Amino acid sequence: MRPDEAVSVVRTAVRRLVTAARKAGHLSSGQLAVAVSGGADSLALAAAAQHQARRLNLTVHGLIVDHGLQPGSDKIAETAAEQLKELGLPHVTVLATKVEGPGGMEAAARRARYEVLRRALPAEDAIVLLGHTRDDQAETVLLGLGRGSGPRSIAGMRPLDPPWGRPLLGVTRAQTERACTAQGLAYWSDPHNVDPAFTRVRLRREVLPLLEDVLQGGVADALARTAAQLREDNDALDAIAAEMLVGDPEELDTRSLADTPAAVRRRVLRAWLRRRGVTELTDAQLRDVDALIGEWRGQGGVLLRGSLVAQRAHGRLQLVRASP
Repeated sequence: MRPDEAVSVVRTAVRRLVTAARKAGHLSSGQLAVAVSGGADSLALAAAAQHQARRLNLTVHGLIVDHGLQPGSDKIAETAAEQLKELGLPHVTVLATKVEGPGGMEAAARRARYEVLRRALPAEDAIVLLGHTRDDQAETVLLGLGRGSGPRSIAGMRPLDPPWGRPLLGVTRAQTERACTAQGLAYWSDPHNVDPAFTRVRLRREVLPLLEDVLQGGVADALARTAAQLREDNDALDAIAAEMLVGDPEELDTRSLADTPAAVRRRVLRAWLRRRGVTELTDAQLRDVDALIGEWRGQGGVLLRGSLVAQRAHGRLQLVRASP
């Protein structure tokens, strides 16, 4: 008997992601991991990965992250682990982590989750599948648009961003729920997903439904397509910038960059600053550094994270330590 259509959609998405990862030089070890929360998205993803494991010559590892943010989270993790074992995953690990640091609970939990998952990679070339759906992609694009974060943010999440793989970016949340129901998987509904204290929840429950109503449907799909188009544009511009930034120069010649289109020039600057140790860079800082080339009028340097200063001297862009 043929599987439910939603089950087939999820399985096909996993196969395509694995194929793309192998073409990019990953998964030669045959070790694939799936991050599982117990929700519909990640459970449907785990079931699809295990179904494809034999034909794709893969060993699937289930990684369950328990943030400990809610009473009974350990029980939720145990239930998820039991379901993964029933699916036949040979390796299931529950990972505990602390949520702390700046940026609010959502951002802190995300950082902690990615950190513990990275440490749990079963092999150097392994990929960890994440259950982000097309709905999540639409929310990400809207967040980036509302914050004015630039094309990189509006381009959303990449399907393959090693060690992360997001095969479900073309699959809806409704399809993952249907896939779970069709396979007899009891998924957990996180109460945080309906708490209006979180910006994403209000986007999901208020903003997107309103846009769908006003624009007569198809908004989430259109936002996902927009993100894909922007990723292609970003990749093309990044490739041009990479050709201009040969080697690892200590300084940049401002005259050779002055006539370069700003979109390419700022990508050169971003790559150069990161290579020189600037780990976090806001759009405003990048534009201020760019003004040292494109709008030069003798202004002072730009203070960056890590007590570094980008400054122009004798037609060269330099990065120096800030004076005490």
